[in-house]
Amino acid sequence: MSTDSIAAPRSNSAQSPKYKRNKGSNSSFEMVAWLFMRLSGVILIVLIFGHLFVNLMVGDGIHAIDFGFVAGKWADPFWQIWDLAMLWLALLHGTNGVRTIINDYAERDGTRMALKTILYIATTVIIVLGTLVIFTFDPCPPGAVIDLPSFCPVP
Repeated sequence: MSTDSIAAPRSNSAQSPKYKRNKGSNSSFEMVAWLFMRLSGVILIVLIFGHLFVNLMVGDGIHAIDFGFVAGKWADPFWQIWDLAMLWLALLHGTNGVRTIINDYAERDGTRMALKTILYIATTVIIVLGTLVIFTFDPCPPGAVIDLPSFCPVP
């Protein structure tokens, strides 16, 4: 029997040169990213289950969800902030997770950089568009006369 041991996969050893850990300033970023994943996950559980409870259990449940329901919810700044926090945290949480996966599995630096660039651009576009939708949503569009929510003035 041999007493030689095999290095753990992706360990920081001479046998696995493709996976190099930086012990410099990047490690503090990774610690913050790790903490963000834990904290945002806990907050997201509260936000998502609160969202599901209000939308599916209160009132008529799923049968009440229509344009008027969403318009009425977003007429209240509380629900705008709630949905905005859920959008931002979910996207940033997911982006951080995908970034970690890219770092773990993309072997070439160029591939890693390209994938993360695409990821960051997509995340930014979705966050900007989602924020604009939440804050510029007009439940009473001018000129509409059919199926307006009850709180819209009659034209």
